[in-house]
Amino acid sequence: MNVIEFKNVSKRFVLHRDRRDSIQERVAGLLRPRAQGEEFWALRDVSFSVAPGESIGLVGHNGAGKSTALKLMTRILTPNEGTVHMAGRVAALLELGSGFHPDLSGRENVFLYGSLMGFSRRDMQERMDSIVEFADIGNFLDTEIKHYSSGMYTRLAFAVATAVDPDILITDEVLAVGDEAFQRKCMERIFRFRRMGKTIVFVSHALEIVRTLCDQAVWLDHGMARMVGPAGEVVDAYLADVNRQEQERLTRQRARSAGESPTAEQEQENDATPYRRGSREVEITRVELLDTAGNERSVFQTHEAVTVRMHYLAHEPVPYPVFGIALHHENDLWLTGPNTSFAGMDIPLVTGTGYVDYHIPALPLLTGRYLLSVAVYDETMLHPYDHHDRLYRIVVQSRGLRERYGIMSLAGTWNWCAQNGHAEA
Repeated sequence: MNVIEFKNVSKRFVLHRDRRDSIQERVAGLLRPRAQGEEFWALRDVSFSVAPGESIGLVGHNGAGKSTALKLMTRILTPNEGTVHMAGRVAALLELGSGFHPDLSGRENVFLYGSLMGFSRRDMQERMDSIVEFADIGNFLDTEIKHYSSGMYTRLAFAVATAVDPDILITDEVLAVGDEAFQRKCMERIFRFRRMGKTIVFVSHALEIVRTLCDQAVWLDHGMARMVGPAGEVVDAYLADVNRQEQERLTRQRARSAGESPTAEQEQENDATPYRRGSREVEITRVELLDTAGNERSVFQTHEAVTVRMHYLAHEPVPYPVFGIALHHENDLWLTGPNTSFAGMDIPLVTGTGYVDYHIPALPLLTGRYLLSVAVYDETMLHPYDHHDRLYRIVVQSRGLRERYGIMSLAGTWNWCAQNGHAEA
């Protein structure tokens, strides 16, 4: 028997456009009927099932319906069509502090949460020491939780939810709030739950964790289930679609560079580009990311060769310019910043047009989105002629690669030595 069963589930919300903010508007609204709202289907005809001991991930863009599906699982919402079946005790971490009362202390909320899960005060008192140790909120346990930071909320909520020995654990991106050390502790506990045969429902944009932790996955797209199946296959299909959209964005960007009139959507995207500065004696007029065949792309595989080509236009003769690039992870971590001066490459003079290449023989980045900066400076590297700060995107996939965690692939090898022999892995 399945522990989770969605059968042709649909959930509808009604969006009202006529706002009634003031008291006068609300009083007047009692005398006239409210205008009929617009229907919005957060989920439409979604079906999937989860067997005991299986873990399932929900993936998709923001607003795809993932959180709505989780709220249906926890009976916060009921479906308009179809049925949702859940078997066993469910512990959910849907949003910050859900299930907590802001005017109660952390300790009192532990007892409140336990009572909602069917545990007595004595049961929760027996678990209190382990909850306090895991949450690590120090002397704030007896403070009203409305005074907690977001990290303290999350630590206590996760500690309590996992202390009540649920059959099904549901998480919705709540781990993104905690610091790195706490995230590591949470993931260790989640993997331990998985080894114990618990069912885990996991929603995260960290797709490699979904691939590793989950047996199957559901890809939701505008409320529809685009794909249900093995987690690795679903993640690959979702990434392929994201990459297709990224390639379309690059095509639009190239169209703008060619002088075609942009649409309103493209104008909005262009206005949101990162900062550009410089005196422009030399301008970087175009940047290409090229594969080994010379094709321009924005999506590359780990260990694939990439060439960054910077086209320039010098409005006057400029002696000894320095060209460089920088790579950032999308979370703003600066990864590297090579330039022609550091490499010992002198460019005596630039006039007119030309280009400078930076060739990466084997891209060491793991799956993720990265931001590329390009720049040309004077010989002292203090004065920018043209600096494009994180203006270009690179999407990296690690299809078929065993490494999954972190940002960089070290391409190392493992050796194992035992007392009774020697082996290489």
